[in-house]
Amino acid sequence: MSKYLSGAAVCAISFAFVTEAAATEWNVSVWGKRRAFTEHVEKLAELVSEKTNGEFTMNVSYGGLSKNRENLDGISIGAFEMAQFCAGYHADKNRVVTVLELPFLGVENLDQEVAVARAVYAHPAATEEMAQWNAKLLMTSPMPQYNLVGTGEPRDELSEFEGMRVRATGGLGKAFEAVGGVPTSVTATEAYQAMEGGVVDTVAFAQHAHLSFGTINQADWWTANLNPGTVNCPVVVNIDAYDSLSDEHRAALDSSIPEAIDHYLANYAELLERWDSVLEEKGVKKVEVSPEVIAEFQSVAGKPIHDAWIADMEAQGLPGQELYDLVVKTLAEAKGGS
Repeated sequence: MSKYLSGAAVCAISFAFVTEAAATEWNVSVWGKRRAFTEHVEKLAELVSEKTNGEFTMNVSYGGLSKNRENLDGISIGAFEMAQFCAGYHADKNRVVTVLELPFLGVENLDQEVAVARAVYAHPAATEEMAQWNAKLLMTSPMPQYNLVGTGEPRDELSEFEGMRVRATGGLGKAFEAVGGVPTSVTATEAYQAMEGGVVDTVAFAQHAHLSFGTINQADWWTANLNPGTVNCPVVVNIDAYDSLSDEHRAALDSSIPEAIDHYLANYAELLERWDSVLEEKGVKKVEVSPEVIAEFQSVAGKPIHDAWIADMEAQGLPGQELYDLVVKTLAEAKGGS
């Protein structure tokens, strides 16, 4: 065998090494199964791969990399490069974004949810807090207002919430607690078993989750208009992984976020359009709560919880009032433009 390689062979080998070095493969930790809640993550992976001719790929794992409550911890140690988590799973780790989980904020649709989330994610306090976990907020996972499914007779009076065992996290849990409910923060993947086993009487979810996690199959009724609030579930990336991207790959990632969110919103709109037929198909009664009951609920679980959150954040050295005002202002602007 010749001890020397031709110039062409050297160039070919060098090119192969450069190509290999330029390739980027990220692992992405989510949970459950592919559903409306993860469509923007799937779309982001698709777009990034297309824009980089397959040089930047994302492997989306549904529970194979981490438990859902441990995704932020996984990001912090670089166990994977991207992850989705919900603020209510560990409110002490992501205090700033819990402003978006306050009950009765008045968000009416997913476009407004995106607007307020973007505003909060861009605030320096959110950036700084996430940096403690080596995490960068990339995009939100906008969800409609949560509503209850339950068994037995519908609970459409505030007095019927007394003693009600409800799966509800974050601000929603505090809202139901304020009217006598007993919230539990079992994860989404545990909700069906909790309902089936009688650990909870009711489950608060957005529509896609009632479908994906099977709670709609246990339900006798669903509240169509209680709308006490929602949860906030960011998609984050490991800062070191993000910073190590080439300029081309980082541009491909950043530029794909708006289209990924648009895809998510369009997909969710289709689900909402067929929701009534889903209820009919599964024999679930659609319950309309009276405006008077909702107003009573809001008076107990709205402003008092907002004020308590602001005071708690300020006591911890965070700009609670400023963050709350930012949400109120952004929401007003979003409604004015819609």
